[in-house]
Amino acid sequence: MQHRSSFPLPATPPASPLTLAATWPFDVRKTPFFYGWVIWVLSTVGFLISVPGQTMGMAVFTDPFMAAFGLSRTELSTAYFFGTLGSSLFLTRAGRWYDRHQARAMIVGSCLVLAAVLVFISSIDSVIESFGPPWQNWLAFALILAGYFGVRFAGQGILTSASRNVLLVWFERRRGLVSGVRGVVVSLGFSIAPLILAFMIDGWGWRGALWLMALGVAAFGGVSLLFVRDTPESCGLLPDGAAPAPDGLRPLPERHDLTLDQARRTGAFWIYAGSLSMHALFGTAFTFHIVAIFAEAGRDRVEAFGYFLPQAIVSMLVNLGASALVDRRPLKPLLLLMLFGFMSGAWGLMHLDRSWGYWLLVLGFGTGGGLWGVLSNLAFVRSFGRLHLGEISGLNTSLTVFASAVGPLLFSAGQDWFGNYDAAVALCLCLNGLLLFAAFTLREPQPALP
Repeated sequence: MQHRSSFPLPATPPASPLTLAATWPFDVRKTPFFYGWVIWVLSTVGFLISVPGQTMGMAVFTDPFMAAFGLSRTELSTAYFFGTLGSSLFLTRAGRWYDRHQARAMIVGSCLVLAAVLVFISSIDSVIESFGPPWQNWLAFALILAGYFGVRFAGQGILTSASRNVLLVWFERRRGLVSGVRGVVVSLGFSIAPLILAFMIDGWGWRGALWLMALGVAAFGGVSLLFVRDTPESCGLLPDGAAPAPDGLRPLPERHDLTLDQARRTGAFWIYAGSLSMHALFGTAFTFHIVAIFAEAGRDRVEAFGYFLPQAIVSMLVNLGASALVDRRPLKPLLLLMLFGFMSGAWGLMHLDRSWGYWLLVLGFGTGGGLWGVLSNLAFVRSFGRLHLGEISGLNTSLTVFASAVGPLLFSAGQDWFGNYDAAVALCLCLNGLLLFAAFTLREPQPALP
């Protein structure tokens, strides 16, 4: 049973013209259960719907795009780099939009933009076919670059961040557990997404697959308009569905609500952001080039896409186990284990032609990915508070998206210069080692636990 709030509310930004009344189109206090569980469902689906903006969503379209647009793999990787890089420059500002306009407006808006961009990408070959070389090649490059910018900004950037942040404010005592269970579902969904998208491309063609994704994204935007609520306090509720104190008041716990400027002066912000960004760089590059990397190791396309399932199972189990323990425990041990997992996975990737290398890759990246899900959810809200979460997490998202832009191009350049991907993998291994050393020296801020 949910309870109305009568205690002093935490500071919140002034209402935005885009912020709808919490009672529209219905008052969530009248539901017979805590409405945070509805937010959990919507937050989870929001992550899954962002697949077109994630690397594993676009990577499946790499070969069809090359054939349809007449671009080489390196040209497509370069367009992906600049599109993703460009989107990263605006994500800190998008975090400020989140703090100002809140979750419902940002989720709905990002869904509409993402759907429109998918339709735009589906029309690129039709636009360029009336041009001849070399203009056709340059125009195709410019248009797919704009398309990559749009899906990365709206999908991986805004939609993912808004879906993550909205859940964090509806739960406090069980924040780690509920975000971890969400991570399990998302990991499983992301693991099978490449197989589903490949099936869609085989059945309806790459254009039809883009149209179907656009339809699904737009439909979720409509659902979010009706059912998303920004915070429990705006609805007259308490986080976790807690009851008020007997006298009708409950003192607020001490909070460490740092501004963005204060947060980025701490070593904790940069070590966590750097480690999360390293995962984005390495994971994006590997996923974007996964078919070519597996082929280099003598493994076929089916094995490449099949890798995601066992990796996701490991990630899911690690995520769920860590999330069940983390709510009142420090995050630093998980950070160290995550970085060690990525280093182990990198060593396995360099020996992918061997059976032990494949399974070390699965275990290492699965462990690191599962812990990444926990840390990306909790590191900033626990260390710096809720009030400026959008802006602080926006800067982290900007850094991770920037890193994800560098990754595929770095791996392409390494393959072009050295004839294989080993040099790029070795560089990632060394960078993870430096971050692991820095993480040992980390003194975390006191968490603002309820």
